[in-house]
Formats: sequence, C-alpha cells, structure tokens
Amino acid sequence: MIESVQKTDNSRKLTIVEATREGIREEMMRDDRVFIIGEDVGISPGGIGGSFAIFLGLSDEFGHDRVIDTPISEKAIIGACVGAAMMGLRPIAEFQYSDFAFCAMDELINEAPKMRYMSGGKLKVPMVVRAPVGSYKRGAQHSQTPDTYFCHTPGWKIAVPSNAYDAKGIIKTAVRDDNPVFIFEHKLLYGSKGPLKREVPGGIDLTCYVPEEEYLIPFGKAVIRREGTDVTIVATQLVLYWAMSAAERIEREEGISCEIIDPVTLVPLDIETILKSVSKTNRVIIAHEDTLSFGWGAEVAALIADEGFSYLDAPIKRVCSSDVPMPFSPIMEKYVLPNEERLYKEIKNLAT
Repeated sequence: MIESVQKTDNSRKLTIVEATREGIREEMMRDDRVFIIGEDVGISPGGIGGSFAIFLGLSDEFGHDRVIDTPISEKAIIGACVGAAMMGLRPIAEFQYSDFAFCAMDELINEAPKMRYMSGGKLKVPMVVRAPVGSYKRGAQHSQTPDTYFCHTPGWKIAVPSNAYDAKGIIKTAVRDDNPVFIFEHKLLYGSKGPLKREVPGGIDLTCYVPEEEYLIPFGKAVIRREGTDVTIVATQLVLYWAMSAAERIEREEGISCEIIDPVTLVPLDIETILKSVSKTNRVIIAHEDTLSFGWGAEVAALIADEGFSYLDAPIKRVCSSDVPMPFSPIMEKYVLPNEERLYKEIKNLAT
C-alpha cells in the first residue's frame, strides 16, 4: 500500500472530484453490492453527476439500478441506505450540501451508527455518506461545516480529506468498512473539471499525484504536512492550506518554525502523532472552519491537556469561525472565517 503523497508525477495529477470518482468507480467494478444513491446523481445521458459532478458518467457505465436518482428527501435517502446496508449491500449516499444532513438526523443518529451495538454485533451497516462542507457565499443554510455533530455520535467514522490522493484512498477504505462512514469534503477544494465550475482559493493547487495502482488510506493515521520545531498546528481541509501559507510566511519573516498536522480522519483520531509533535514544539494551535465553541478542536485541546499537559509551555489556542450563523455577505463571511492572517497573528503571539 502507498502511505504517502510525497511522490509526484505530473502526468497523473487529479482533482478531488476526479480522484473520488475514480475510487468509487473502482469499488463499483470490484464489488457489485456497491451502489450510489442521491439527488441528481445520475440523470443520464449527459447528466451532471450530483451537485459537484462527483458521479459524472457513472450512471452511463453502471446503469440506474446502481446509480439511483431520488426525490428531494434526505430522510428517504438515508433510510434506504440503512436498510440496504443491513441487508448486505454497500450504499454510497450523497448530500448536495452537508447542511441537508439535518433533514435526516433520526436515521443518521438513531439508526445507522447504533444498529451494530443494539444487535450485539449481529447487524452491520456498511454505508458511506459523502457531504460537501465549508463556506462559499451561500449564507447560513448552505455553508456549514457540521463534522463535530457526527464526531459526537458513537458508531460513525469521520473522514476529512484535504487532497485528491487522500480522497481516493479514503473512499475506497470507507466502502470496504463494515461500519457507517461520513466523508466531509470541502467544496472549495474540489477543483472540478466537469460542467460545474467553482471559484478556487488563490494560490492553491487543487491537483496532486494519484497513482493508478491499488491503494487504501488507513483510518486513524494523521499526516505531518510540514515539519517544524516551534509551534504545532492541527488543521483540516481549506484551513490546512491557510495554515501552510501562514507557516511559510512567518518562518520567512520571523524565523518561527511550524509543524502542521492533517488529521485526515477525526474518528478515529490519531492523537499519538499530535502529542508527539507537541512534545517537540511545546505549543499548539488547532484550526478548523467549524465554529469555535464546542467544535472538534475543543476535544483535541482536552486530549492534549489530559495526556500532554507537561509538554506545554503556553496555553492551547484555537483559530476557528466565529460563533454566529454564516453571513451571506462576502465581506462579512470573510470576517467570520479563520484565515491566513488570523493564523499568522496567533502563531506570532504564541511563539514570542
């Protein structure tokens, strides 16, 4: 198995959209129990393949028995997935926006993650739910990052891939898992080359090397994206890229060296890698796009305080979105979100 994204090959650079689609296609070819279900996921010929074109062309290849278009009912989609998974199939469901998960909370909280426990292990629910997250000038009901809600529910595995290499390996691992898996994907990191074009954050290359050969990404294994000695930063998805940019700038301007950790999965969480880094740097910042209060960053901070308090030379800091609904105004949205400048200031305050 390939465990690193360090290898490069310009002839095989894919976007998250392309890599996720490739991973799903491989799993559908490998296992005829795998099927796709959601709103506008097929609509062939010439359909859009879901709201961000992840499934583009798969209905033409596998047919509508395995790429199932549904009415606009998230509750029905997840209910069908739970039943199908319990009967031995392996569904992949899509929410057009992660915000719509709240329309199916009974199925997502009381059904999918609890059936294995309630049956003493006799029932399995091998289903995958994909959901775009993150703010993108869509206001309070289409811009949330609700991963923490599901981290709080025992039974779910939670993945937050930040690049195409991880996206493909994660979807393949998730499909093969006998437990329900939530994959949250940041919509501004898709880099779609399909019919749906999205604005791209400045300066970020949304493609990376994705090998053609078989590989899986293990759950519960964080990746050190940048090595450093002065401050540890734990960040996910788009905020990870802001952290990388801030780290490069502050090392150039102030000589402060940051180590940046991408958890890759939040459940299970690789706290060992985080603690090892903190034991070296003695300072830590946790950054994510979810709101500050009660986010998953608070849990990471608590774990560090419980298991690594003696390593710390300064308080644990968090850089997150403000505790308000996401504004529709682009100016106000930018004010609410974590960003490179906020990270730069927090790193400097912490390290000096």
